[in-house]
Amino acid sequence: MRYARDRSRQLTRLTDKFDAHNRTAVDFTSGPRELRRSTHSAEALRQIAYNAVMHRTYEATNAPVRVSWFDDRVEIVSPGGPYGAVTADNFGQRWIADYRNPSLADAMRVLGIVQRFGMGIAVARSALRRNDQPEPSFEVQSNWVHCTIGARP
Repeated sequence: MRYARDRSRQLTRLTDKFDAHNRTAVDFTSGPRELRRSTHSAEALRQIAYNAVMHRTYEATNAPVRVSWFDDRVEIVSPGGPYGAVTADNFGQRWIADYRNPSLADAMRVLGIVQRFGMGIAVARSALRRNDQPEPSFEVQSNWVHCTIGARP
């Protein structure tokens, strides 16, 4: 459980970084109420980053999950490709899930980091639509997954 608590702290720090880097525009002239819009959906960033940590491989590699923030996108790379029932062809489909690290997945659920297994990418896509951002793109290889999340135009 100590391992899970350490991961939980790392994810909290990552979320704090997302919040610190995410710009928010305020529009108070288009309508009767002020409208705040962030460059990136915080919910989508969390979902994809948490998936990257939960589903990464810890075997035969010490490579970290990498998050790179650019002006026009965020890129998240997770070591370890599809696993079990998940293939490159069905990657990201709702309810298709398998757990390379079932103990880590359960710990993340118990700690309240994830709410429902098999829904992270669907939740991220929905959050991106609500924030007028493009669909995330995934490059799925046998030993890593690369996700690009474009900024709101």
